[in-house]
Amino acid sequence: MKSTRPVAVITGAARGIGKGCALELARGGFNLLINDRPDADSVEKLHATQQECLAEGVEVICFPADIGDLSLHEEMLNAAQNQWGRLDCLLNNAGISVKKRGDLLDLEPDSFDQNIAINTRAPFFLAQAFSKRLLAQPKPEAELPHRSIIFVSSINAIMLAMNRGEYTIAKTAVSAAARLFAARLCNEQIGVYEVRPGLIKTDMTIPATAYYDELIAKGLVPWGRWGYPADIASTVRAMAEGKLIYTCGQAVAIDGGLSMPRF
Repeated sequence: MKSTRPVAVITGAARGIGKGCALELARGGFNLLINDRPDADSVEKLHATQQECLAEGVEVICFPADIGDLSLHEEMLNAAQNQWGRLDCLLNNAGISVKKRGDLLDLEPDSFDQNIAINTRAPFFLAQAFSKRLLAQPKPEAELPHRSIIFVSSINAIMLAMNRGEYTIAKTAVSAAARLFAARLCNEQIGVYEVRPGLIKTDMTIPATAYYDELIAKGLVPWGRWGYPADIASTVRAMAEGKLIYTCGQAVAIDGGLSMPRF
């Protein structure tokens, strides 16, 4: 049976930005397929996200899987499409940091390859598979309900993190992927967007909290504080709901002004 609610697929939804976005889209009435890694801790947290989203009155499927395994992408999209008969939004959020911060000259191939695999290759090919399914669905008679693909990159797509070279390269590449998909799908009235988070309080940033606390206190972020997943989620919801109609390939920096040129 085809759902009357829009359907969103969200990767990396067990914690942080992904969880925040899942909750916000649930509040917006989206049925959700949420994904994260298949390890025990992530699965437990993914189910916690599911329960919080269910409380908003929507339907939610959990799909634990390593998003870097491209063979599972079709299975994941099938799970959503078979359940609800439609797809509307892909939030390509899952990502990893580096194994170890350090000098670019000491960067090791395995950390580089892992970053490219999860932060670039996986979202590219998931977006490809999702795009094909959107194009195979009947085209909406109106611009709403909106169809969208949203890439979560980083301000490191435009600002070099010298101690995280592989992350910077991977996020720069996925930023280019977002623009490529935007150009390819714009004529189909499919909105493709990029979100560039700055310093966001998540599990990923815990190791560097003290370091950035000091820099924020010294004025690194003009807004004067860390960002939070909810800061990202409000923009993602607007994108998914079609509030950015007649835009193509927009990249939104949600960073409290961190990437704003100053002197």
